[in-house]
Amino acid sequence: MEGIEQWKTEAQQWLQQGIEYAHQIPPTQLYAAVAVLLFTTLLLLTIRLLKRTKSNTIVLSGLSGSGKTVLFYQLRDGSSHQGTVTSMEPNEGTFLLHSESAKQKGNIKPVHVVDVPGHSRLRPKLDEFLPQAAGIVFVVDALEFLPNLSAVTEYLYDILTKASVVKRKLPVLICCNKTDKVTAHTKEFIRKQLEKEIEKLRVSRSGVSDADIANDYTLGIPGEVFSFSQCINKVTIGEASGLTGEISQVEEFIRAHVK
Repeated sequence: MEGIEQWKTEAQQWLQQGIEYAHQIPPTQLYAAVAVLLFTTLLLLTIRLLKRTKSNTIVLSGLSGSGKTVLFYQLRDGSSHQGTVTSMEPNEGTFLLHSESAKQKGNIKPVHVVDVPGHSRLRPKLDEFLPQAAGIVFVVDALEFLPNLSAVTEYLYDILTKASVVKRKLPVLICCNKTDKVTAHTKEFIRKQLEKEIEKLRVSRSGVSDADIANDYTLGIPGEVFSFSQCINKVTIGEASGLTGEISQVEEFIRAHVK
């Protein structure tokens, strides 16, 4: 008890000394010091908050059968899990990329990867994850690309014109999957075909009244033929093979935006 009383006495003395010292300081200097202290505190809190809220979420999207789930498992544990089937619910997890598992874990930020089902009825689930995403990997089946060209284009167009993508300038990687197959199309061929189809889609939708258009934004520059370079957000093209584990371009994209 004596120790507590002594501590209280000393605290009161320090407080009294502080009050007396404050009274000796001119009011203008005191106000300036308080203002600087408050500003510094707010600045530090803001910086800490921004660091905490920086997203580590990467969204895998694309049509059913494009190989999103295989890519998910390759990223997570280096296995294609060939027995997987099309999921009716998002497949997600937070982990270090498998290729980084042998590195010093303290210096690497885990990635939250979400594999969103590609079925048309389930695509609205994508909107649940885009607001907190750091980037989007749009997976395209390079083997069966032409038969699915129209559906792929419409889905990609819808993503690129979403407010949650445009306003936040979310980077998009168009990942041409299954390129290990001899008959798979190259990423340059896929890029050119997608740009042509998006141009057609853009022209056709520009003739529809605003009330009939579900998209938040339009793509391209009026009077110019569409190219991905015109997008407000950065759109790049890459290649991968989920079955063989050649996913380095996907990993590079992820690490460019989750640090």
